[in-house]
Amino acid sequence: MTGNREHVIRTENLTKRYGQLVAVKDLNLEIARGEVFGLLGPNGAGKTTTILMLLGLTEPTAGSVRVLGRDPAREALAVKARVGYLPEDVGFYEHLTGRQNLMYTADLNGLDPAEATRRVERLLGQVGLSEVADKRVEQYSHGMRQRLGLADVLVKDPEIIILDEPTQGIDPEGAEELLALIRDLSRNRGMTVLISSHLLDQMQRICDRVAIFVRGEVVAEGPIETLGRQVMRGEPLIVEVEVAGPDDVDEAARSLAGLPEVQAVDRSGENLLLVRCSADVREHIASHLIQRGFSLRHLRLRGYELSDIYMRYFRGGEGHV
Repeated sequence: MTGNREHVIRTENLTKRYGQLVAVKDLNLEIARGEVFGLLGPNGAGKTTTILMLLGLTEPTAGSVRVLGRDPAREALAVKARVGYLPEDVGFYEHLTGRQNLMYTADLNGLDPAEATRRVERLLGQVGLSEVADKRVEQYSHGMRQRLGLADVLVKDPEIIILDEPTQGIDPEGAEELLALIRDLSRNRGMTVLISSHLLDQMQRICDRVAIFVRGEVVAEGPIETLGRQVMRGEPLIVEVEVAGPDDVDEAARSLAGLPEVQAVDRSGENLLLVRCSADVREHIASHLIQRGFSLRHLRLRGYELSDIYMRYFRGGEGHV
């Protein structure tokens, strides 16, 4: 929840039409300082158009938007001075090194040369590019370009960063490091992060709140746990439990059936149990099984993860899409 924190991004009935096509319709968002907010949805859902309006790169057809209290369409330069944007396809001067590209950005933003040198060196280390900082960008992989792009965005020390698919094309280890850095920017530096992505597992781990876009409209918005409760309202709590070895499944089922919070235990497939509960007792189930010597492979509350919520809105669930 955003509580009483300052809202640095606010939209009211924000709408964008291209002829008969409504790209964004009546969008109402409030994003707080220091929050990591995720935009979810397929291509063409309205995420990129929303970002363009926040940056002042396209004007709304109707409604209003304020970024740090300013209207991006009327005060674009003032907004861009305090907001960093990392597009999905980052452009650099190919013949320059990574370090030279960042120094050029620092010069454009009026940084003192000594301060620029210190800041660029620190950012190169943060994004894991120190060892290749003096190679030409034309030699960089896509993942390295994404890392350099994040460093480039941070050169001017913005209050808000907007990231479009920032981990696309990066290996899993590199993606985890980049996500950790993004989260650190929010938690330890108070930076607001708006991130657009289709990688639901990553969004689950990094975002404080998300908005799900469908055909230009936000059909759900809020903390992931809150969205899960909304989607699953009135439905039983079911915990998926997988133990190693099919011979252990029946014994585990009998053991779990004796717990006071458990209403029923059904077997699904070779190793999976579906445990119907009166409350979220995942921790109790895990400790119960481990203490009795079972090898626990998988445990999750069905319907409450971001992937479950997302698919509800795209397969005839709450959104009737």
